[in-house]
Parts: sequence; structure tokens; C-alpha cells
Amino acid sequence: MKPRITITIILALATLLLAACGGGESPAPASLDADESSTLDTSYDNALAVRNQLALGTLNLEDTPQAVTADQAATLIPLWQALRGTMNSGAAAQAEVDALLKQIEGAMSAEQLSTIRAMKLTQGDLRAWAQSQGLSAGTGSGGGVGSGQPRSGQGLSPEERATRQAEREAQGSNSGGLSKALIDAVITLLESK
Repeated sequence: MKPRITITIILALATLLLAACGGGESPAPASLDADESSTLDTSYDNALAVRNQLALGTLNLEDTPQAVTADQAATLIPLWQALRGTMNSGAAAQAEVDALLKQIEGAMSAEQLSTIRAMKLTQGDLRAWAQSQGLSAGTGSGGGVGSGQPRSGQGLSPEERATRQAEREAQGSNSGGLSKALIDAVITLLESK
């Protein structure tokens, strides 16, 4: 399992280097302290963590002029996959996670990040997204309400099925399970471009 994560991280870094050489979109500044973002704010009440703001914000951008482009998606997919890998391993250093988040921000345009910042995404927004996907999103842990476990679901799209599968794999921590489901939804979206 470790070689697979290492390969994913190496591919993510190689993709970032190629994207940096390509000149594309206006990147966010890369010199950030841990748990900070150059453009996203986590200081307001019930603010989502930067990771979840980027993920939910990316999904929310989809039907707007700031939607992620196919070129950006090619850069972002391995970065989000590497971030998902750090969540699966449970052994990733915070510095590694922060570096991936900075790279994701760097692959997005200033306009996209500004739009996500203006959304002021909260825990309530994450719960609303989860409910729209048929996931329970209360508090607590275990297999009942609030565990991030799926409710009944019929006629689900492939994205919704991937989200539900990720949620089933993430039994335990509610916020961690929803974060994994959110990241899986972003990866599914990006792969569709």
C-alpha cells in the first residue's frame, strides 16, 4: 500500500511541475503556513477546513463560468487522489497534506479561489451537500443517524454511487467520512471532464 501512495504523490508532484511550466491559470501564492490558505478564510463561525472548502467549492463552481476546465482537471486529479491517499493511510504528516492543498490552490485560478472564498462555506453547507447526496450528516459516530452512513438510495447517478461507496468505507468519524465522500465526488467530477 505504501508504494502505491508514494507513486501517487510522485505523480502529483510531477503533474504540478508540468503545470507550473505550462503557464496556464493564475496560481495562488505558494508560501503559506500550515493550516492556512492564501485566499480561503477559516476564521468565521462554522467555517469548513480549507480542504473541504476547496472540495465543496469546486463542486459548487461546476455550473458557473468559473467551473474547472479540462486542463485544470488533468492537473487536479492526481493532487486530489494523493490527498485522498493521505486520508486513507492515516500516517501522512500534516506538512504533506498542507503541501497538497497548496498545490490544489496553485492549480486553480485566482477567480475560482475568490469565488470559493465568497461562498463562506460552513458545516451547514457540508451537511446540506451530504443530504443532497442521500448521506446522513448529523453528529456522533456508529452506524445510525449522524454517522455519515447512506440512507436509502434508488436511481443514483455514478457520482452519487461513488459518494455512497466512499461513505460506507469511511465508517467511524462523521466529518472524516464526509470529507472522504466529498473528495471522491470531486475526483469523479474532474474525471468526467
